[in-house]
Amino acid sequence: MKPPPVPEQPGGDPPSRRGRPPEPICEAAGTAHRIWLEPVRSRLTASGLTLDDLVGRSGYSKTRLSELLRGKGYYPGWEITYSVVRALDIPVSPVCRLWKAAAVEAEKDTAWIKNGIRDVQAPELEEQPVAHLAFTQAMWQPYTAYARAFLQSDRRAQQVVSETFDILWLTWDEATASPDTPRHAWLLLRSRVLARAPERPGGRPDLRAAAFSTASQAGIRDLAERLVRISVLARFFDAIACLPPDQMDVTVLRYLCGIPADTIPGVVGLSGAVTHTLDHHARGALNGLYPDTDTQE
Repeated sequence: MKPPPVPEQPGGDPPSRRGRPPEPICEAAGTAHRIWLEPVRSRLTASGLTLDDLVGRSGYSKTRLSELLRGKGYYPGWEITYSVVRALDIPVSPVCRLWKAAAVEAEKDTAWIKNGIRDVQAPELEEQPVAHLAFTQAMWQPYTAYARAFLQSDRRAQQVVSETFDILWLTWDEATASPDTPRHAWLLLRSRVLARAPERPGGRPDLRAAAFSTASQAGIRDLAERLVRISVLARFFDAIACLPPDQMDVTVLRYLCGIPADTIPGVVGLSGAVTHTLDHHARGALNGLYPDTDTQE
């Protein structure tokens, strides 16, 4: 005997198997926590799996999985995080690095982090997508220079660049499906850097600390003269931070980081003509404010 037909929904469309999307991430979830949680939630939505499906694949209860997907309650251990990552066929290595960074943000001690990872059977060595690896190698230096200009710390700059490339790995299909992968990646980097950069009133980034690391002021022997020079440069760099975002990016890369002009279009994902125009307008605006300040600092 055949089973009765599944009734159609009003309007004639068959019922969808897709479950409801997870509820929004809790406001209490930290910035680093959201960095790995958002791609995991996106992958679940794109997969079409329901929460019940995830229960069957991961072995954890619906309540615990719902809390993990919302970032609710205590920061999740690596065991349950790993089970969800594997169930959704997400690369483990980048998630693990992002999970560790978020665990530090959540004030978990080193032993808790190490023990959590140790207690989970390590997966087979994952192969980084060749295109992603090549992109990482090509962009590491200019990305790090840009991050350093805002964060004034080699360690913090490297952390945010590593984070950016890990996010790109998790979302590589999305990045390569975008109209311009370098542009997609650059906007991601900028967002990650500015999220950590000190801010001025109004929310714009604070670049004034970069005045202390210029070559011109470092060579001045007289302390009073040097302090005056730093003060002028600090105001000049503050003006750079007031430029529109793309003009600011091109100016920082060329004049603060020393990236060759013909390299910048490939870094920021814009054409040479657009990049040249941005540079021209930025220099015009800055020269109008500080005509005696050399951009080649």
